[in-house]
Amino acid sequence: MNTPMKAASSPPTVKVIGANGQISLGKQFAGRQVLVEEQESGVWLIRTATVIPDNERWLHEPVAAAELAHAMAWSQKHPATDAQSDEVLSAAALETTS
Repeated sequence: MNTPMKAASSPPTVKVIGANGQISLGKQFAGRQVLVEEQESGVWLIRTATVIPDNERWLHEPVAAAELAHAMAWSQKHPATDAQSDEVLSAAALETTS
């Protein structure tokens, strides 16, 4: 599912922390989530991360992920059609009113 990012090493650069306490890491990281760890006073480790909300974590458990992959494969082989739309919607409406 997740692909590791290629390790890239670049020479150190000097950044200035602005008056609001921020530094820029570059546009290539715009919108990314990062983990910031203060390892000791004045030493930070910044790593890109993908955060999974607690209420979605179950989707990444092996059984759920396998069932989801199976369902997605089935849906690709059996594309949706409008043939039974009215019947399905009527049945769903009956279930919510009973």
